[in-house]
Parts: sequence; structure tokens; C-alpha cells
Amino acid sequence: MTVRKFRQLGLIGCGLMGGSFALALKKADLVDRVIGYSASHRTRTRALELGVIDAIADSAAAAASGSDLVLLAVPVGATPGTLQAIAGHLSLATLLMDVGSTKSDVVAAARANLNERLPCFVPAHPITGKEVAGVEHAEASLYDNCLSIITPIESCGADQLVAARELWQRLGCRLHEMSPESHDDAFALVSHLPHLLAFAYVNGLAGQPANRDYLSLAGPGFRDFSRIAASDPAIWRDILLANRTEVLKHASHFRAALLQLEQSLQQDDGEALRLLIEHASQTRGAWSPGGLPQDV
Repeated sequence: MTVRKFRQLGLIGCGLMGGSFALALKKADLVDRVIGYSASHRTRTRALELGVIDAIADSAAAAASGSDLVLLAVPVGATPGTLQAIAGHLSLATLLMDVGSTKSDVVAAARANLNERLPCFVPAHPITGKEVAGVEHAEASLYDNCLSIITPIESCGADQLVAARELWQRLGCRLHEMSPESHDDAFALVSHLPHLLAFAYVNGLAGQPANRDYLSLAGPGFRDFSRIAASDPAIWRDILLANRTEVLKHASHFRAALLQLEQSLQQDDGEALRLLIEHASQTRGAWSPGGLPQDV
């Protein structure tokens, strides 16, 4: 596959996701120069020290100016203000993408702020990450063989859409395309609600008087179930608020499923309990990561 080489990546958000994207582009020889901006002076300075970026921008607008590829790797709550800041600094040929975990709100922000630069924007969500945040944890291999969701909108420029597809594939991603609304419904169920449940579970445990004693006994089950409860609070606050309608819808389904399990316990109904567990076990056993076929 022949993919165009970009002259300059304007990286807005130099943390784990953005930093890994820059490193992956460099490893694949798909960019000549990376200029980066983060709200945190320490983050952008550290990104320069680590070779993630080649130059520091003093604003999001400065990072976008003169860049033929711009990536927004900021919390979804910061997206509207960032788009407003950079809109007048994008060329009509720029490819602008994000890596946000919600899409309907991001698309709405793009429509409200980008004006004639709206065709530049191709919304994206690579399904990857770590429990730890920060540019220190960025790595070029983060996107290898991950599923990358693209949610094209009717205003996407034809050249930008082709370039986005080719770019994610060149970084080793498997592509899947869906509408922003379908994306948010699906990820409320398979990502956002699991985080909400993990936060609730750990907070419930922490509220027990003997929580330290209980934690000292915890093993692999606790480790596996609670892993995502260590996620970044600001990032997940924004995600859950942005997609709250879909999260709350699926939370009601979860409460119904939990009630079924509780009722089988209350009624001492071992067979009903076994069947519910069996259904969950078979569903989980049939799942494998990256089960979606590649679209393009």
C-alpha cells in the first residue's frame, strides 16, 4: 500500500494516545516533522525530551498552523474549544482526526466550529490504550493490530477520507466504519458501562470498614475485574458525561440482569443461578478480541 507522507503532524495532546500516534508515524516513515502542543507545559516539554515531538507549539492553533495532518488527542470535553481555536488555522487540504471515545458530541462540535474546514475532519476512535496515562508510556506499537473505528459524516472530504483509511491501515490497524450514533450506542455497552461498573465496585469495596483487610486478600479475580477502575478520572468523567444517554440506557439493562441473579440467590434457586452463569460463560467464551472484519 502506498500512503502519502505527511509534511507535518500537528499533535494536539501529547499524552499516551497522541504520543504513540506520533511515534508510530515516525516508525512507519509517514511524517517529516511533528510539532506538539499540550495544555501542560511539563507534558509538551517531556514529549520533546523523549523525541515524541520535534518542536513545541505554544498553542493548539500554532500546532495546527502549517500542518497537513492534525490529530486531536485531548479529553472529549476539551474538543469544542480546541476545534474553535484551530479552525482558522487549517488549510482546506489538511486531514484532521481525533481519537475520542465518543463520536456524536465530537461531530456536533466539529459542525459548530469548523465552518468551511469541516470537510477536513474524519472522526476516528482507535480501540487501544493502557491503564496508565502520560507521554512516558507512549510507544510506537500501541496501534499495532488494533481495531480503528472511523465514523464518516456526509461532509468528509473525499481526499481526507481516503487518506484517513490508508493512514490507519499503514499503522497496522484493522478498520471498521459506522455512524457516530451507532458507535456511541455500541461503546456505551462494551466500554463505557464496564468502566462505570468497575468504578462503582471499587468504591463500594473502599466504603467497607475493613476494606484494607479485604484488599490484602484479593487475587487475580479482583485484579482482572478492577483493572479499568484505575483509569484517568478526568478523561472518564468527560466520556461518561458525553455519552450519558446511552450509558444510562444500558445501565438499566445491567440492573435487570443483576436483579435476575439476586432473585435466584434470594430464592435459593440453584438451577436458575446455574443457567444464568452458563449463559454468561458461553457468551464470554465465544468472544475474541478484534472479532469485527475489516471493512476496507
